Amino acid sequence: MGPLELTLLYLLAAVLGVVVCRWLKLPAILGYLLAGVLIEPRTLGLAFGQDAEGIKYLAEFGVVFLMFVIGLEFNLPKLRAMRKQVFGLGMAQVVLTMLVVTLGSLALGWLVTTQWQMRWQSALALSGAMAMSSTAIVVKMMADRLELESAHGQRVMGVLLFQDLAVVPLLVLIPALGSQPDQLLVALGLAALKAVALITVLLWGGQRVMRWWLTLVARRKSEELFVLNLLLMALGLAWLTEHAGLSLALGAFICGVLISETEYKVQVESEIRPFHDVLLGLFFITIGMMLDWRLVLLQWPMVLLLLTVPVLFKLVLITGLAKAMGASSGVALRTGLYLAQAGEFGFVLLTLSQREGLLSPELFQPVLAAMVLSMLATPFIIMGSNRIVLRLVSSEWMQQSLQMTGIARQSINTSGHVLICGYGRSGQTMARMLEQQDIPYVALDLDPDRVRQAAAAGQSVAFGDASKPQALVTAGLNRASAVAITYLDLHSALKTLAVIRAQAPEVPVIVRTQTDRDLDRLREAGATEIVPESQEGSLMLASHALALLGMPMRRVLRIVQQQREQRYELLRGYFHGADDASEDEMQEERLHSFAVPQALAGQPLAQLLEEVPEVRVISRRRRGAAASAAADDDSPLQGGDILVLSGKAEALARAGKALGA
Repeated sequence: MGPLELTLLYLLAAVLGVVVCRWLKLPAILGYLLAGVLIEPRTLGLAFGQDAEGIKYLAEFGVVFLMFVIGLEFNLPKLRAMRKQVFGLGMAQVVLTMLVVTLGSLALGWLVTTQWQMRWQSALALSGAMAMSSTAIVVKMMADRLELESAHGQRVMGVLLFQDLAVVPLLVLIPALGSQPDQLLVALGLAALKAVALITVLLWGGQRVMRWWLTLVARRKSEELFVLNLLLMALGLAWLTEHAGLSLALGAFICGVLISETEYKVQVESEIRPFHDVLLGLFFITIGMMLDWRLVLLQWPMVLLLLTVPVLFKLVLITGLAKAMGASSGVALRTGLYLAQAGEFGFVLLTLSQREGLLSPELFQPVLAAMVLSMLATPFIIMGSNRIVLRLVSSEWMQQSLQMTGIARQSINTSGHVLICGYGRSGQTMARMLEQQDIPYVALDLDPDRVRQAAAAGQSVAFGDASKPQALVTAGLNRASAVAITYLDLHSALKTLAVIRAQAPEVPVIVRTQTDRDLDRLREAGATEIVPESQEGSLMLASHALALLGMPMRRVLRIVQQQREQRYELLRGYFHGADDASEDEMQEERLHSFAVPQALAGQPLAQLLEEVPEVRVISRRRRGAAASAAADDDSPLQGGDILVLSGKAEALARAGKALGA
């Protein structure tokens, strides 16, 4: 089979696999895995069975780009913010898993079968692969289920972040473990020095050099140069780490992490977004193709053993650790269920171990098959996690029943009330104002200390999760006159909105948010009114200034009301400076001014910007004239006109190209 036919076969298998998974509402990654299994050269004969080296070469590129993308998504600020979960639960999970798997593998080789006999170096390398979980599948499913900010979601993210960090020393360690016995101590010492040096580069100095280099390239204002530079850096660092005695994957991962700490992260993500899923799919297709199902079928008892024992062990271990670190039984079990499977890094470490001669093909194939099967089972385990928890944790039923009883006690005789979701400072302020006007309310909050103190003071507040339908219905959602979502967490707000719109579509909902970045998304989700704090604060500040300058209060109030009715259109977006380069601010709507070049004189503005509909024209200023509102000025452009446009960074960049900026 020629290269073109093979490429078409890859594409056909990938498309069919993804279509089937989307139809079944499963992650596309499973489709890529199944596609790789179907075109596995030794099973169905669909690919070129004689070119095993070609598959390995293709897999290497898949691993390199996968590690680059994962490194780009690595978040050092989040690592610091979640250090309790990361270096508590995450470190304990990885260290204990590696310790138990290493000792268990050695004991199994001594006691049970000669096929499983291995050196301690091989057992240690295998334990590193077994310790990993699937970031790609778990995070995608938690995001779809709006669970990233939940109690178990925070613990899952903490463990996954530590696993991402732990893969750096493991990628250094495994090549050293493959050294000759008489050189092992020297190789391990060098590996330790390399690991320390690499982590130092990651956490301290590397991003400074990366920021300087990307700024230098970005100033050339060439999209082609920017993309070529990304490929050069990813493959160049991979080549350097390989020649330093490490691995290609490690260099690509380091490149991604260093870029993630610069203000160019959003631009890089937008440039590689079209290739992101394709590169990820390439990796999983090659993983599926590496399976030799003839060996797997011959060794199915071992595959079954390697599937069930590690999954059950990780489930019990993570559940016990989470419980020991203060989680409730239900949260601990959910955390274990979400992390019990194998992961992408496990495949990377496993293939590296085989290449270094640490695992024989007879052992590699059953382990690989068990890891693939565990990842295929992961979506079904996550989707059924709530039923599993309710069945196995008796206290979960009791806890939910007590929650519903407490909520019902507060709301049973209430109707026409305001349902307040979140009883922090904003929720309490709203409750006091409602009390002054004799308007009843029921508040839900998940902080037990706050609920206990407020309830003792006679306030109508109960412990409950406002994102769950049973809590909202018990709190009288269908009898409420309005709902107020007062917390700032976007994922929880969207989840609560979805429940409200499903249960009571006619009830008006007021949502609080930090900025105007998510106004459209919240409105599409069903919010009736949205109050962005930054815009409302700016509006109040301006209104006080107008009143102090002598403007009649009636006129001030009319201006304020006009802005609210127009959904803060005048206040949306602002000119960004050098200190506004955080990841969140890069996603906000912003203002940018463009000077019209002489070459565009006489052309209509609307025609130039018709390819960028998400950009709004705020004003136009001509030499010697005051700025005019865009709606009042439809005259042709003149050279030197200054246009003020509003939109997100990517859209403004495309508008700048259309205007020749």
